[in-house]
Amino acid sequence: MVVYFSATGSTKAVAGYIAETLGADTFELTPQEPYLAADLDYNNSESRVCREHADPALQDVALTSTAVESWERYDTVFVGYPIWWGGSAWPVNGFVKANDFTGKTVIPFCTSASSALGQSGETLAQLAGTGDWQEGQRFPSAVTQQEVTDWVKSLGK
Repeated sequence: MVVYFSATGSTKAVAGYIAETLGADTFELTPQEPYLAADLDYNNSESRVCREHADPALQDVALTSTAVESWERYDTVFVGYPIWWGGSAWPVNGFVKANDFTGKTVIPFCTSASSALGQSGETLAQLAGTGDWQEGQRFPSAVTQQEVTDWVKSLGK
């Protein structure tokens, strides 16, 4: 299973490459209030992401659904997200908190223009409280399908 949140399409592309390589199902995390381009303007202190960053109470982003059909049948879950301010984009947090990862191997992946994966995977593992969270991978926005495929194959999944 490949679960992902994508604000601009970069993470969605990587999620698609992973799913295609593995023949895996996908589940897109969709905020009830979608992020528009203006919402993602990190240079505007009044943009949605800047307001949410400044006020952690706003980071509890409601999703249209956190329930993956037949969740119990997946033993490996890739969780993908863009990096926002050095961490995972907060729409992912609600999904991670709402699901039981017991017995699952979880592999985080992220996209960013320049930020590293950092502690984002460890932070999500703490939020989840269950699951075998592995070291993740950061991809640049312009990653190729071959680079993603090579990484997935290197995991032996």
